[in-house]
Amino acid sequence: MKYLEDIFSLKGKVAIVTGAAGLLGKAHCQALAGAGAHIVAVDLPGTNLNDLLQELPAGPHLSCYVDITQKNSLVACRDTILKNYSQIDILVNNAAINDSFESPLLAAELSQFENYPLEAWNKAMEVNITGIFLCCQIWGTVMAQAGKGSIINIASTYGIVGPDQSLYQNPEGEQTFYKSPSYPTAKGAIISFTRYLAAYWGKRGVRVNALSPGGVENQQDSFFIQNYSKRTLLGRMAQPNDYQGALIFLASDASSYMTGANLVVDGGWTAI
Repeated sequence: MKYLEDIFSLKGKVAIVTGAAGLLGKAHCQALAGAGAHIVAVDLPGTNLNDLLQELPAGPHLSCYVDITQKNSLVACRDTILKNYSQIDILVNNAAINDSFESPLLAAELSQFENYPLEAWNKAMEVNITGIFLCCQIWGTVMAQAGKGSIINIASTYGIVGPDQSLYQNPEGEQTFYKSPSYPTAKGAIISFTRYLAAYWGKRGVRVNALSPGGVENQQDSFFIQNYSKRTLLGRMAQPNDYQGALIFLASDASSYMTGANLVVDGGWTAI
């Protein structure tokens, strides 16, 4: 029987993390490296991955500057990974875009469903759904050919339940923003795609699960943090390291009999 430190160990594994330069991406890289994995940090050109890699334990690690919506970019990164490590064991599909509007004064108007720009919808679908599809197709196929691996698709509580628009009301009762339709739609699709791929690659030894986090505190307006915290059973928003244990669980042999699942870590947001 394996000891606990063995079943949670990722020693010698090669783990790809997309969106690695972001708030959660950095925490994911730190967790996986801390468990012994070699990290392939993936993000867009212009992001700073070198400082991130230098701070990680258990090297050597690798960075790839990739646009996940471009197949050729993913293929080139795959070839670099295999040249350096000869294997891919873990894929964390973390990269995503959320809505942002150039003018805060127009955010409330443009984020309404009735006014939501088609260009914003199309861009979100391209990155948040098609990007994950391509990452799995190009990098996950390597796992399927090897007969092993773990894919973790980062979804969201808003892939499970509808957005609470009252969170964005300031103390004066003004609606400062609406959670737009694209993000919840994409995250719901990711959960369905996770089940599809788990069924498709199950006999090939590749496990595919989703991790649905709740909201992370990240310098939002104080009223938003208060509104959100009141809605959770634990009375607070998440910190980036709140998801590290769940990530290691899904990446490691500790979850060896788990696939096609959606692991919800949301402070109790969806429990009521």
